[in-house]
Amino acid sequence: MRTRSLLALLGTAAALSVSAIAPASADDTPVLTAGGVAVATGDVLTASLASGTAATLYSSATGTSGVSCAASTFTASVTDNPTAPATATESLSAHTFGSCTSNVIGVLGVTSVTVNNLPYTTTVASGGTVTVTPAAGSTIQTTVVLRTLLGSINCVYQAPSLTGTASNTDNSITFTNQAFAKSSGSSLCFSSGYFTAKYAPVSDTTQSGSPAVTVN
Repeated sequence: MRTRSLLALLGTAAALSVSAIAPASADDTPVLTAGGVAVATGDVLTASLASGTAATLYSSATGTSGVSCAASTFTASVTDNPTAPATATESLSAHTFGSCTSNVIGVLGVTSVTVNNLPYTTTVASGGTVTVTPAAGSTIQTTVVLRTLLGSINCVYQAPSLTGTASNTDNSITFTNQAFAKSSGSSLCFSSGYFTAKYAPVSDTTQSGSPAVTVN
């Protein structure tokens, strides 16, 4: 009896030792990985427009009149990356636009497109849904400065939030026809704006080699 009890005790101890040194299972995979490695809290993620695409703010969801930018880049830092399936959180600290043009009648050119009220909170769910929200009491806001026959005008557009989709096919984030309402500006500013852009690849610039980010 004592022999059997001793063997049982040794067996239990051995099992506990093995579990203690066993590697983490696939169930421990976080929502965001880059190059097969977990994206750490504080890592900086960045992406520019996918090759051959433009970021647009059109006056309607089906039209092609408005502002088009050939360059755009965002930068965000990871604030939480839990085990999947779950939702990772980032702080969007910069979102820039450049090489912008306009085909609106009466507009001679685009001086600038500036994203205001940063930082924004960005969440990325395991299913691929990306949501951008402003700080409490604030709003997502973009100011477009246009050169017109009557001089320079500021067109300010606001939205309560933005929703996009992350894809592991090309490590991209896509926003399609995200609605903005004009909060101020002259009659030359279109009354509504619909934002569309595809950013790829999203990369973890903190890790060596800036590997592309995968959503799990």
